Amino acid sequence: MARPKSEEKRDAILAAATRIIAEAGLGAPTARIASLAGVAEGTLFTYFATKDDLVNQLYLALKTDLRRALMADYPADAPLAGRVRHIWDRYVDWGVRHPAGRRAMAQLLVSDRLTPETRAQGSEGFARIDGVVREGVDLGLMREQPADFVAAILTALAETTMDFIIRQPDAADRYRDAGFTALWNAISR
Repeated sequence: MARPKSEEKRDAILAAATRIIAEAGLGAPTARIASLAGVAEGTLFTYFATKDDLVNQLYLALKTDLRRALMADYPADAPLAGRVRHIWDRYVDWGVRHPAGRRAMAQLLVSDRLTPETRAQGSEGFARIDGVVREGVDLGLMREQPADFVAAILTALAETTMDFIIRQPDAADRYRDAGFTALWNAISR
């Protein structure tokens, strides 16, 4: 009889994969991931059939964690700028708190190892954010731009903001505010 899989081991493997991929990229050997997770390489493959399966599941885990961070205490009734600011602040906070997750996500986003199904599944929970962009355009408060372009602007400005906050944590509020101002000026009318 096969042993039941442990959620703790699965989480340890995903945490190790996050760290190793952030440091060494997607070419890092699974043996290194398994070693950091404290499991045998064969155990890794008990939880993830292939390295590509591990990479796809890691992407989904990181996207889920990010989505939860963005939507925690989401002010659905706030004015549009307040909702965009909430998303901004939560995204920047997540990236600063999870630098390895942020770097691993950057590697994963440009990878050809992610399946189209995984990419679609990873985007599913972000419909509310896309809705904010559509609402802003409909209300005439935001420039009419594709939602994925707005997301790319947000990501680029947030990455810059996160880098400055990590280097100069005493100026975090200043950089967070300056980044949001740049974002709002780029997307609003």
